[in-house]
Amino acid sequence: MATTTDSSELKQTVDQVTEEAINVGYRLEQRFHRFRQRRAEARGDIPVMVAFEGYGSEHHVRVLGRALLKSRGLIESTDESAESIRGWRSFTAVPIAFAHVNVWIDDYEFHLVADKGGVVDVDLQVGLTPGEHTVWMQTEGSEVVEARVFVVADDQRIGIVSDIDDTVMVTALPRPLLAAWNSFVLNEHARSATPGMPVLMERLLRRHCGAPFLYLSTGAWNVAPTLRRFLSRNAYPSGALLLTDWGPTTDRWFRAGAAHKVHNLERLVTNFPEVRWILVGDDGQHDPEIYSGFAQRYPEHVAAIVIRNLSPTEAVLAGHPLVAEERRVRIPEGVLWIQANDGASLSRQLAEHGLL
Repeated sequence: MATTTDSSELKQTVDQVTEEAINVGYRLEQRFHRFRQRRAEARGDIPVMVAFEGYGSEHHVRVLGRALLKSRGLIESTDESAESIRGWRSFTAVPIAFAHVNVWIDDYEFHLVADKGGVVDVDLQVGLTPGEHTVWMQTEGSEVVEARVFVVADDQRIGIVSDIDDTVMVTALPRPLLAAWNSFVLNEHARSATPGMPVLMERLLRRHCGAPFLYLSTGAWNVAPTLRRFLSRNAYPSGALLLTDWGPTTDRWFRAGAAHKVHNLERLVTNFPEVRWILVGDDGQHDPEIYSGFAQRYPEHVAAIVIRNLSPTEAVLAGHPLVAEERRVRIPEGVLWIQANDGASLSRQLAEHGLL
């Protein structure tokens, strides 16, 4: 009995120490960001508002953007003819913590406050017609920028959500050193599209005209411009990027990528209560577990789970050599589960089930 009590007290002590250490790390990170922001302002860096593509229904839109400070010499070029666009440039800008941001869409105007990473991610209650709209955004001292917002019709019943790394883009992201190389050093033009996936995605969008098309990734917001250029250059459909922010929170050393995906999928259930989703991912990370868990909780919101199987070499590089069956992923009864090595094989199976 005493041993049990001692163990419980020890666990409680360890939990308290861990919690305090995380809080200290969080506070240190905030001080560091404030220091960077003060230095950037002192050297005359320019406020820049970056507007990301959003989505919505006829009754609300999700607006996404980020307020940054950029040096005059390192304002990121979007010129596709640039000889070398290195990933590290995406991380040189300094976020403007809690920036005040003005947003305009059609006849609506909003005054918002960004989070500590300068990110604006909010659902706005507006009434818009289905189709493309333009959102304008501005933070203090910046130019007004614009982005596309795609409004989904109320009678739309199918949507597409796709992972990015090792699903539409070959990166072997889970391997830390390779991930760092891909993110910070590698010329972005050296990244390659996954075989057959651009055609698959384009066919899905044509088959389900008017469907919301979203890219859900654990990547950082810093790399959003790089990802957008990659998707466009490789003929992937336009769609909102749902990314995250790195670094400690008040209860974790690092943000949980799986939790980020789960949260966004559940947010889509709220945003589109009548839509069933085609969930596209790969078996190199945790997509099979995340998607199957979502299907168990919301089976009526899943049209199909589409998993691209990594080759044995890719799986080893990704640090996850087990395929879905070996990982004992529970496939909910009645949920369509499709898996193959490439986009062409996945397309054939989707066509056989009337989804393509």
